[in-house]
Amino acid sequence: MKNIKFTNLERQKTIDHLESEDFDLVVIGGGITGGGIALDAASRGLKVAVLEKGDFASGTSSKSTKLIHGGLRYLKQFDFWLVKEVGSERAIVHKLAPHLVLPEKMLLPLIENGSYGKWLTSIGLKVYDILAQVSGDDKRKMLEKKEAMKLEPLLPKKILNGAGYYAEYRTDDARLTIENIKTSLLFGARALNYAKVNAFIYDNEKIAGVKAVDTVTGKEFAIKSKYVISAAGPWVDELRSLNNSKKGKQLHLTKGVHLVFPYEKLPVKQSCYFDIPDGRMMFAIPRGKITYVGTTDTNFNDNKDNVRTDLADAIYLISAVNNMFPDINLELEDIVSSWAGLRPLIHEEGKSASELSRKDEIFVSDTGLISIAGGKLTGYRKMAERVVDRIAKKMEEEHDTELKECYTEKIFLCGNVNFKKFKHVKKYIDEVYGKIKEDGFTKHDAWFLVTNYGKQTETILENYKGIVEADKYVRMAKAELAFGIDFEMVQTPMDFFIRRTGRLYFNIDSIRTLMEPLMKEFQMRFKVTDAVVEEWRTILNAELKEHSDFSLERR
Repeated sequence: MKNIKFTNLERQKTIDHLESEDFDLVVIGGGITGGGIALDAASRGLKVAVLEKGDFASGTSSKSTKLIHGGLRYLKQFDFWLVKEVGSERAIVHKLAPHLVLPEKMLLPLIENGSYGKWLTSIGLKVYDILAQVSGDDKRKMLEKKEAMKLEPLLPKKILNGAGYYAEYRTDDARLTIENIKTSLLFGARALNYAKVNAFIYDNEKIAGVKAVDTVTGKEFAIKSKYVISAAGPWVDELRSLNNSKKGKQLHLTKGVHLVFPYEKLPVKQSCYFDIPDGRMMFAIPRGKITYVGTTDTNFNDNKDNVRTDLADAIYLISAVNNMFPDINLELEDIVSSWAGLRPLIHEEGKSASELSRKDEIFVSDTGLISIAGGKLTGYRKMAERVVDRIAKKMEEEHDTELKECYTEKIFLCGNVNFKKFKHVKKYIDEVYGKIKEDGFTKHDAWFLVTNYGKQTETILENYKGIVEADKYVRMAKAELAFGIDFEMVQTPMDFFIRRTGRLYFNIDSIRTLMEPLMKEFQMRFKVTDAVVEEWRTILNAELKEHSDFSLERR
């Protein structure tokens, strides 16, 4: 699969194309929903443009629990439709990008007076397997206490009655987003980050395009389009207000927080989904050198562009972990990183944050603005299918144009070349390790490259050969950055360190080592002034502090 040039070094050229062409569809929002819609619509033959006000995946789509999971807890709410849909989708998304959507066994401890009893869990997991069409080794198992303790020795022996053991998938949400957007380019879509829609264009009182501002230069531009879909997540209601159509159902935002600890501080051998004293459930997920835990579910009415983990969130999560694992005694100073994001749910009168449905909904205004909100990361492909089906119907009725049916379940995402199963990914990790171990890299380094980039790792290794640099890790990071700038629309160091590589969350210390050499690289490639570099440095240092410093003085 050839890499398509996708770079902000040609930003003005991209904007010129957007202004001069007539589009069938403008998608507002470059998160997982917008990326999924772009791929679905472009692959059916529509001319598509995607605009994102920040960086791609910079809102909700880089702040999830990073699981492609079947929503076991929705069984408790008798939401069988949702369980069936997202359960089936897990296997499809894994097939589309097995390097990025990795199998992950999940342990559900059954504790005295907990949310899940043995009998109901056994039936629940069986129903889950049937609804989600789970087969083979992935089918659920019920474990006795001894078996559960063997899998996870940190569990509370005194109150443990056994465990459920079932299959889920782990991902990097921001990378899943960027790969969907890049794959849409193969079908002719155009996409631009740092482009904020600030008005709609109307023709006979119907939406006929958008006006946007390039937030890098401050210049305004306009795009003509037959249809506009708002997939702006938490900002959907703002755009409905801009369109004077914010009536009826509205969004209800809830905040979800995750904390990251060094693996040695929380050395779980196994991903766990466990009870906490207030009746909610929580994940603890080991990932390389760290373990992360989450999540909270609290109402949010503050600044959507500055969602942060506060002290109360951190204390709540730490208490829950310490409560479940008696040998663990986490403290605030053990937190190495964190993230906080918003769920754009649909408001339902009288329901608490945790009770709100995770189903997506589509709103259509009198002027033709189509908005989609709600939903889950796992269901992004089906959400896209539903909303593009609406557009297909309109195209047929209003323009006498018949579109293909959705076939995104067959479109492999960028990075997946000949990975038919996860064993092929593992084999490729071994291959990459064979190529880099002579330079002193570890198997984990090979795993990191392949589970981020898949077969695109070849381009990065080619870049690596051509870079003169004493430190091998700086050299490899420069090779990654060159790939990010040329093929993934990286505009700032934050795009690279947070969303393209996940380093802020999963390897925060590496940023402190790589920051200065990569700032020089940015300055050289983008030809910016020292003042711009200093601004980037200030922002990145503030991000490091914001995500990792939980000292009482700062909070």
